[in-house]
Amino acid sequence: MYSKFRKLSVPAAALAVSLISPSVGSADIVHLDDVIIEFSLCVGNDCVNGESFGFDTMRLKENNLRIHFDDTSTSASFPRNDWRIIVNDSSNGGDSYFAIEDSTAGRQVFRVDAGAPANSLRVDSGGDVGIGTSNPVVELQVVDGDSPTLRLEQNGSSGFTPQTFDLVSNEANFFIRDVTNGSQLPFRIKPGADSNALFIAANNDIGFSTDSPTDNLHIRDGSDTFFGLTLEDTTATGGTGTWRVVHGGHDATFRISRGGSGLSELILYEGGNMTIGGELTTSGSCSAGCDRVFDEDYELPSIEEHAEYMFDNRHLPNVGPTAEEGPMNISQKVGGMLNELETAHIYIDQLHREQRESREAMAALEARLARLEHTAD
Repeated sequence: MYSKFRKLSVPAAALAVSLISPSVGSADIVHLDDVIIEFSLCVGNDCVNGESFGFDTMRLKENNLRIHFDDTSTSASFPRNDWRIIVNDSSNGGDSYFAIEDSTAGRQVFRVDAGAPANSLRVDSGGDVGIGTSNPVVELQVVDGDSPTLRLEQNGSSGFTPQTFDLVSNEANFFIRDVTNGSQLPFRIKPGADSNALFIAANNDIGFSTDSPTDNLHIRDGSDTFFGLTLEDTTATGGTGTWRVVHGGHDATFRISRGGSGLSELILYEGGNMTIGGELTTSGSCSAGCDRVFDEDYELPSIEEHAEYMFDNRHLPNVGPTAEEGPMNISQKVGGMLNELETAHIYIDQLHREQRESREAMAALEARLARLEHTAD
């Protein structure tokens, strides 16, 4: 009775002869103990007596090379998947490759085609993975002579709409390519861009040239020049489709300009002063009822009533009080002033009529007095 732990040393030449030249009945050789080969081992139909192994410890040699891992576990609690190492297709005209097959599932999960360049896949001692390099210096490094690319493809196999994006880098820029939609480039970074050229904070605030945006959109510039935003409508004609919102670093102004003329339509100065290159229009309504003072049903106070209210309250009735320090509702104030201006002109007309009537009455009295004096003479 043999022992499981007893090792049997078999001379290599004798074992080779027994493997290559089996008994006349071609019976399988069953060796009920461990086997130790002190030199090299060749397995396959094309192994020859006197095989030159070189530095090979084990060689598989024939026209169909396969190593099958057949797990015979029967208990449901034990893993029992079968695997196979495959070298090349067995059919005429097939491919040359090295592959690992999930034999239970019947699919190849790893494959290397013949002719693949050196360092097609490299895992270094630190676990860094290199594609196209023997010396990856980060967790995943992709090296190529022209535009190394990472493709992300949703192929529709799970029922979702197919979509493919590429991440690409070259001497011109780093970009994302929308392969599915005409290879558009929706995102690009030119080499040499400064740190924090675009920064998105944890609260979704966006910073340009700053990693600490203090508002939804924060633009920082260190030069003593104008910088800002350009808003361009390419469908517009005559240059009116382009507007610039600019901060003048050297004169502390905020400017809005149109087109490429460089002329400022609006300038806001430090301290609150503002210059407008055109007309100012407000969309606010005249809540005081500007032109309604001319309506017959408008309750216009008398001059005496208006004056009494004005002096008692220290402001015009329809303008309202004005805080010395502001702020001020321009639409409301302008509307109120228009109302008071039209009211004042109505009062002026009333006074003019009264004055004219007084002059006419005075003239009539003077004429009557003259006649009386003439009769007395």
